Amino acid sequence: MTDRTVIPLDETHRAAAVATLAAAFQDDPAVSWIIPDPAVRARRLLKMYDWLFSDHLTHGFILGTPGAEAVTMWRAPGKVHYRTPLRPGHLLHLLQIFGPCILRAAKVGDCIDAHLLRGEGRYYLRYAGVRPEYQGKGLGGLTIRAGLAKAAQAGVPAVLETATESNVGLYQRLGFAVREEWDVPGRGAPHFWTMEHPVPA
Repeated sequence: MTDRTVIPLDETHRAAAVATLAAAFQDDPAVSWIIPDPAVRARRLLKMYDWLFSDHLTHGFILGTPGAEAVTMWRAPGKVHYRTPLRPGHLLHLLQIFGPCILRAAKVGDCIDAHLLRGEGRYYLRYAGVRPEYQGKGLGGLTIRAGLAKAAQAGVPAVLETATESNVGLYQRLGFAVREEWDVPGRGAPHFWTMEHPVPA
């Protein structure tokens, strides 16, 4: 039986959390546009989420179930708009992750930054994923609500964006409302919804 406790994930959870997020985002519209080939995408997503795991241990926090069946990556106020400076070493690392798809990845990242609500006084849910075989069991909502509780305790709203239309209703049921819809420029490029969870009354 899956442990439904939500805990901060740390280095000991890296492999399981990376595997969960890579599997959860394998068919994500934005990721599929960035990396069209499914086999290549599966390999590169493992590299991408390994990098993002390190990034969020340093500049945010990660919540999930003890077995990392559900994982959420968050930025807290003060780090919402932070981006690692694009120095040669960082650029080389991004090339290793995205390869020839790096320009599309940069375009999506720049658009997300442009549409992310201004100001640092909020929590930012950057990624939320549930391992496919555990989806539909309420683990995603459970883990997201744990982050929302931290936002409520701090008295600030929370924000996210999604390129998956079926997720919009899920987030609405968790109390998020659509603030903006927008498109990444380019043929077949993804459509996004920016959503915000208000400060509880």
